[in-house]
Amino acid sequence: MDRIDAMRAFVTVVSEGSFTRAAERLELSPQLVSKYVSQLEQRLGVRLLNRTTRKSHLTEAGARLYPRAQQLLNDVDDMEHQLGDLQTQARGRLRISAPVSFAIRHLAPLLSDFQRAHPAVGIDLQLNDRKVDIVEEGFDVALRIGHLKSSSLIAKRIAPIRLVLCASPEYLKRYGTPRCPEDLEAHRYLRYSYMEQEAGESLLRWLPGHDPQRGDQVNSDFISNNGDVLVEAAIAGGGLALQPTFISGSAIKEGKLQVILAEHEPEPMSLYAVYAHRQLLASKVRCFVDFLDGYFGDPPHWDRFD
Repeated sequence: MDRIDAMRAFVTVVSEGSFTRAAERLELSPQLVSKYVSQLEQRLGVRLLNRTTRKSHLTEAGARLYPRAQQLLNDVDDMEHQLGDLQTQARGRLRISAPVSFAIRHLAPLLSDFQRAHPAVGIDLQLNDRKVDIVEEGFDVALRIGHLKSSSLIAKRIAPIRLVLCASPEYLKRYGTPRCPEDLEAHRYLRYSYMEQEAGESLLRWLPGHDPQRGDQVNSDFISNNGDVLVEAAIAGGGLALQPTFISGSAIKEGKLQVILAEHEPEPMSLYAVYAHRQLLASKVRCFVDFLDGYFGDPPHWDRFD
């Protein structure tokens, strides 16, 4: 027995005054309405209605149940309407996981614009360069950079992520500009800790300090898990950095960094919006993913330095 349906049948019989009118209002047969009420009485172990051929009267137990059942049904209807609003209107708290440097440099304007368009959505932004488990950790959507492997998650490509090898003009003047990949072994390399996870092994085979047989770093001069630190170190003359243009682009445009070996530029990665389900997707997630699409331009604004 569906207790909500049975409760609704009972309340409607009382409010309409008869099983026939209740059946018309509920668009059910009178026999089914009567069956629902009888099942409710059996479950509760009390008679709720005294039935006559023309009218039904509340018993003492029915009179006690009626206002509480009516309130319960109102609460259920209200809950259903609120949950329905979550699917049709963007509202509620949106939990986002995003890479640290990308979020710091590029997400604040986007999130401000998004909230102006959807003021009923609150933002909870958590920054982390590791791959979070969006289901286990309770995120609605994660922004990820790299070459994604197949999984049960849904991923929408948002923008290309270009990687360039760069160094400061002062460093290149002092140590020379590499003309081919083989020249790189003589240089200092500023290594990003997660590059293997994001870029893939093929992008690293010609970089100094990497042993393809071992698959790890050897004799690395400078390792960090933050790309901004590495770009600043490169600007200061610390060595070569392979970094995405969303971090290095402004320094390249200002002449603080110089792209080297452009003809060997790695295959671009991508920025993805990753979420758990395609069906019954909350409106706040759907609206955010749609808002991301095309926001950064084509090509992205951080690549407009060539």
